[in-house]
Amino acid sequence: MKNRLVQKALSLAITMALLMVALMMISDVVRDRIYNRDRAVQSVVNSTAGPQTLFGPVLAQRCTREVSGKDSEGRVETRLVSFQRYALPDELSHQTRAEMQPRARGLYQVNTFLMHDKLVARFAPGNQLQGKPEGSAVRHCDAPRLVLPLSDPRGIRSATLQVDGKPLPLEPGTGHSVYPRGLQSKTLAAGASGGDSNATMEVVVLLQLMGTERVAFVPLGGTNQVSMQADWPHPSFGGNFLPLGREVSEQGFTASWSIPALASSARQAFVQERSLCSLGIADTSYAYAAEESQCLEQFGTSFIDPVNPYSLSDRATKYGVLFVVLTFVAVAMFEVLKKLRVHPVQYLLVGSALCIFFLLLISLSEHLGFTQAYAIGAGACVLLLGYYASHILGSLRRGLPFAALIAVMYGLLFVLLQLEQTALAVGSLALFAVLAIVMVATRKVDWYAFGKGDNPEPAPKTWAQGLQERA
Repeated sequence: MKNRLVQKALSLAITMALLMVALMMISDVVRDRIYNRDRAVQSVVNSTAGPQTLFGPVLAQRCTREVSGKDSEGRVETRLVSFQRYALPDELSHQTRAEMQPRARGLYQVNTFLMHDKLVARFAPGNQLQGKPEGSAVRHCDAPRLVLPLSDPRGIRSATLQVDGKPLPLEPGTGHSVYPRGLQSKTLAAGASGGDSNATMEVVVLLQLMGTERVAFVPLGGTNQVSMQADWPHPSFGGNFLPLGREVSEQGFTASWSIPALASSARQAFVQERSLCSLGIADTSYAYAAEESQCLEQFGTSFIDPVNPYSLSDRATKYGVLFVVLTFVAVAMFEVLKKLRVHPVQYLLVGSALCIFFLLLISLSEHLGFTQAYAIGAGACVLLLGYYASHILGSLRRGLPFAALIAVMYGLLFVLLQLEQTALAVGSLALFAVLAIVMVATRKVDWYAFGKGDNPEPAPKTWAQGLQERA
């Protein structure tokens, strides 16, 4: 234990362990804030409406059929089984306009919207109601009804229906066992019996619908045309189909989709009554299948916040250990090259200032925005560390380069946080550059001689002592 290099390595290892514990505690704080934000979103969803997904409309008919079989004693018995028959639209179009109406829960803002949708569906002549069964005779069928399933009908503000130009009343619910939530009309226009008429049946629905963070559509038509515009400049298009055309500006975006039935399995999946799966935050309306192959295809957009302070703060905290290590390397370089002595307690204080930065970042970003919070936190830490380094390194000429190194590190971290696809490549190149600088700067250091120094070196002069001597 007389080797000073070994003693310093052990003391720095203990210091690093303490700082890692501090970083883990700060990470827990960031995750707790993210959890609180998710609870705020769910609170708004519970009070208004969740992400919205629109189906159809489709013509549905409930029928019963006879099924024969043998009981446990081998006797033949006949029972009635109910099933659904459907007529899906040959043409389906949406003209959608969304107005953002952000809500807040405490510090947390939630992106809610009011959507105005003009939905037009056309059923061509001969489009008969189809569905089960096979081999068994149909016993009875109810009158066909028009159903429009929605993921969360609590968001409905107004809805009107016209069939062949005639207004018809709408009722809540769909009467469907798998997609029970939405709207239905049991009173269809004369002659509209699921394609039995010789004329095309046109259905027009005008809908005002509130939702949270996402809107999606299920392409149940033979051809599907969707035109959407919104006053939100940060859309995230997702689902099974991306828009054919889109324009995004600071005032909002417009997007359009055109999907033929040949490109989608949604029509078959709907008849097979597959589950609706969530493309964003979890809806509360339907159960979701675990496998994507068991889900209805859908497409749409999410209204995201690209500068999410919580996700960015979480990413920044993950760089905390690397940040501390690089700073310690910089201090150690001054020790080795300038033959200084820096106490482990001083290392601990420098590392503590770096850890406090991440706590400042998450706390200030909730009030000022991420960029402003980052600038304030980084600037405060650079000034503090530059002032402290001027004293522990013995002069202002050494403290200023150290402060500049810290500023470069904060700048690099900010760049990494803004990058997504190339963050790993930029970070790897930066680490390689740091390693190369250390190797070049210490290429002539005699580490054996450095480690055998038993007699303690005199303590470095402080900045104030240096000024007094020069005076």
